[in-house]
Amino acid sequence: MRDTGRVDDLIDRARSLLQGDRRVLLGICGPPGAGKSTLARQVADEVGPAAVVVAMDGFHLQDDELARLGRLDRKGAPETFDVDGYVALVRRLRETTDRPVYAPAFDRDRELSLAAATPVLPEHRLVLTEGNYLLLDAPGWREVPGLLDACWFLDVDDDVRRERLVARHVRHGRDRQEAAAWVRRSDEANARLVAATRDRADLVVAAPAWMGR
Repeated sequence: MRDTGRVDDLIDRARSLLQGDRRVLLGICGPPGAGKSTLARQVADEVGPAAVVVAMDGFHLQDDELARLGRLDRKGAPETFDVDGYVALVRRLRETTDRPVYAPAFDRDRELSLAAATPVLPEHRLVLTEGNYLLLDAPGWREVPGLLDACWFLDVDDDVRRERLVARHVRHGRDRQEAAAWVRRSDEANARLVAATRDRADLVVAAPAWMGR
């Protein structure tokens, strides 16, 4: 199914998932720079205190470990995440609803994960979890869709998305030439991998131009 990307419509869709008292897990997937975190935050803000955002990026492996594994130059690729940790958290979020569950977050300024930074409380009935690889058919990752109630894929113009990524890397300390080179070498390889998962989504969202800024 495809949606035009009007935020009001997406908020209505998210609210419609809340039936009864059980917790609902909504995934928001898409390539780097598509606007996943922006959409997740806006939906959560509009739904209100019953909603919380949990980012997959909190499971980035730390740079020292990536260096030990020889993967530092591929940071952001599927093999640079603790996928088993992420799957275990998503399962806990589904199964543990009577006490807090603490999720990590990712600090882009320092390029590191922050343990137990996001409390998911019993009153959080809608958990929005966003990340690149929620629909990836690969070991570990392929367990994620079965733990979600629905998963949306954000579709955005590639030129717009690449420019957002360059701007993001510049904001976080790279010069523009270095940022553009990283996008071409690393982010675009990941984007191609994610694009191949598009047809597995419950909803494909045509992301409006403001997303991801």
